[in-house]
Parts: sequence; structure tokens; C-alpha cells
Amino acid sequence: MTPTPGWSFPTPISPCAATRYTRPVFSSTTFADIPHVIQLAVAPVFLLTAICTLLAVLTNRLGRSVDRRRVLASHLLDPEAHVAALATDELGEVERRIRLIYAAIALAVLGAIFVCLLIALAFVDALLAADLARAVAAIFVLAMLALIVSLGIFLREIFLAVSSARSPIR
Repeated sequence: MTPTPGWSFPTPISPCAATRYTRPVFSSTTFADIPHVIQLAVAPVFLLTAICTLLAVLTNRLGRSVDRRRVLASHLLDPEAHVAALATDELGEVERRIRLIYAAIALAVLGAIFVCLLIALAFVDALLAADLARAVAAIFVLAMLALIVSLGIFLREIFLAVSSARSPIR
């Protein structure tokens, strides 16, 4: 039985040890291996692009909510009591939406960080003799979980925005 290139037989410690392979400390990465790693990193880069697009949408919504909060805050001291009461009620809704958008942004950024870490680990795994397949898989799952929760929170914020009553305050 011959090992695949870049692999070697371990020093037999037990009779079963001769059937396992170990990687050398430094992998014999060739120039031809690097394009393959880059090809593997392309899919996470597309995911990173999608997350950045989501972040652009979320920051746009955050900016609009903050602008609306400023308008409502300027009406809190309105001489007409009913306008100030409307502004106070709507301000609570806008504050809740801002907190949701902020949480969605934080989770989307966390997902993007996980994707960047995933890409870096793919290169480290190719260049060094480290078996990082489980770590890469775990980080991918964490990235997906962060993105799923971010999208769920975003959907909740959209629901709140659509279901809120139209305000007469402009």
C-alpha cells in the first residue's frame, strides 16, 4: 500500500498504526495546488458578497429609521398635545425597529467574519499539515446560523414596519 503524494506512513506504534496516514509537518504544496484552493475559496467569496449586500440594505433601513426618530423627537415638544402623544407612541415603535436592525447588522457582520475565517482556514489547511476540515465545517455552520438569525430578525423588522399605523407626522 503506497500513500498518496504529500502523505507518509506513521512510525508503527501498534499493529493497527500501519493502516493510518499522517500528513508531514509542512505540506508539499506545489504551485498547482494554489489555484485549486482559490477555486474552493470562490464560493465563500460569493457568500461574502451576498452578506455585504444584505448589510447595505440593513444600513439603509437603519439610516431611514434614525432620520425618522429625529423627526419624531423634534415633535415631542409640540404645543399641540395630541401631536406630542402621537410622536411619543411612534418613537417607541421606531426605537424597537432600530434595535432589531442593529441586531440584524451585528449578526450579519458576525457571519461575514466567519466566512472570512473560513477562507483563511482553507488556505492554512492547504499550506500546512493541519487537518482543519472539521473546523472549516463548524465555522461554515456558525456563519450560516448567524446569517439565518440575521435574516429572521430582518424579516421581523419588516413586519413591524409594514404593520405599524401610518403616522400623520411628517
